[in-house]
Amino acid sequence: MHNLKSFIQNNTLICWVIGFQIFRFLTLPFMGLMPQDAYYFLYGQNLSLSYFDHPGMIGYLLRLFSEIFGKSVFVIKFTDFTITTFTILAFYKLASYFLSKRKTERALILITSTLFISILSFNSTPDVPLLLFWTLSLICVYKAIFEEKKWYWIFAGIAMGLAFNSKYTAVLLQLGLIAFLIFSNKYRKLLLSPWLWFSILISILVMFPVFWWNYQHDFASFAFQSSERTSSISEFEISPTNFLGAIAHQLLLLLPVLFLVMITFTFKYFKKALTKFKIPQAKTLFLLAFFIPTFVGFFSITPIYWVKLNWLMPSYISGIILAGMFISKKLVKTQIVFSVIFHLLVMVQILFYVFPIKSDDTWIGWKKLALETANLQKKFPNTFVFSDDFYKTSACLNFYMNQKVYAQNIIGLPALHFDYLGDDLSNLDSKNALFIDSDKRFIDKKKKEEIHPELKKYFKKVTEIEPIIISINGKEVRKFWVFYCENYNANPF
Repeated sequence: MHNLKSFIQNNTLICWVIGFQIFRFLTLPFMGLMPQDAYYFLYGQNLSLSYFDHPGMIGYLLRLFSEIFGKSVFVIKFTDFTITTFTILAFYKLASYFLSKRKTERALILITSTLFISILSFNSTPDVPLLLFWTLSLICVYKAIFEEKKWYWIFAGIAMGLAFNSKYTAVLLQLGLIAFLIFSNKYRKLLLSPWLWFSILISILVMFPVFWWNYQHDFASFAFQSSERTSSISEFEISPTNFLGAIAHQLLLLLPVLFLVMITFTFKYFKKALTKFKIPQAKTLFLLAFFIPTFVGFFSITPIYWVKLNWLMPSYISGIILAGMFISKKLVKTQIVFSVIFHLLVMVQILFYVFPIKSDDTWIGWKKLALETANLQKKFPNTFVFSDDFYKTSACLNFYMNQKVYAQNIIGLPALHFDYLGDDLSNLDSKNALFIDSDKRFIDKKKKEEIHPELKKYFKKVTEIEPIIISINGKEVRKFWVFYCENYNANPF
């Protein structure tokens, strides 16, 4: 008992880190299925070299864990929690290369206390493996450059390739590496090193499955991720709402103390570079090379484009280490206070669902929807089920129901990776269906009294039936309109 008390007194920050992780682990059983969980689980159940909207690493990991531990919502959450815990451990190792032991522990509690780590621990997204392999890439590149361990160029190439196989944002790793070498007087000579280019070649070879899948499918994924966003940015419409929304998201993900520290040191380094033409010392420049392009780059387009809250996450790895160089013990304590308050609020929301979420991006109601839908199929036998919200309802029902559930490709609309599952929809000809349509607003329990125009093209008759109402703790929280569709024709034109 004395030894435990002594350990806690001497390792207060480490105890806080352990405490946050225990809190997250204990929260896992209470988290319901998120649509993203179900969609990327679908990836894993339909193995492919890559997928329409993202590379497949998160799907492969979910498949691996489900093969070992079985299919359940807890196993999905446990996968995210485990990978994110490895990310935290890798971050601690990386931070130790740049900071003293005391400051390394501060950086560790900074990253562990954030809400973005909680989000990654609870919700399956490509960012879960991305941040792990991003961090491992920085470790390997550091070893290769600063410790001159040439074998680490090979490991760096593998890690950068696996990061890209997690999410396309990882291409900024190679760009950051080259940018560092260009601006570094001491290490610029490495641009001529065959080891550098061998590392990049290895990363490309590891990425090859993603490129090959895109080649086989007319570069559909690359086009989806680039053309639509490029078109929106090129319109150049100033939107203060987008900018303020991005700030609000970052304040939430990082919490106010850490976010403001990041903004402060970013301004500081830019001021020195622009007014004094001063390049930071090599190790600081290294961290900035993997922070500035992502953090400042994405932030710079927020006035003209809605930047998703997770796009900046890779920059947090080196950004938090930089923050660890400046942040005081007092500010770290303030960060912990903010974190405890926000995490308690999250727990209350998870347990009691105090604030209704007017969105399909929720963990509430999906299992009950599947049960109600199965009951409707008893009333309307020999029907297949489909939905039209890109992937959310379809993916969740696919997870819970012992049958294939379809998306909006049933009525000729683009349906993300559902279009690439190899389904022959003509096999459904002449069959009847149940169309499930989520009412995100849920103002009343009335029918929609409006039929989706595409339904009329693909079915001979469409009849709206009573909506499905989902109750949680005696409170009605979600609503789904339901339509009985008769005599499907996969090729009506």
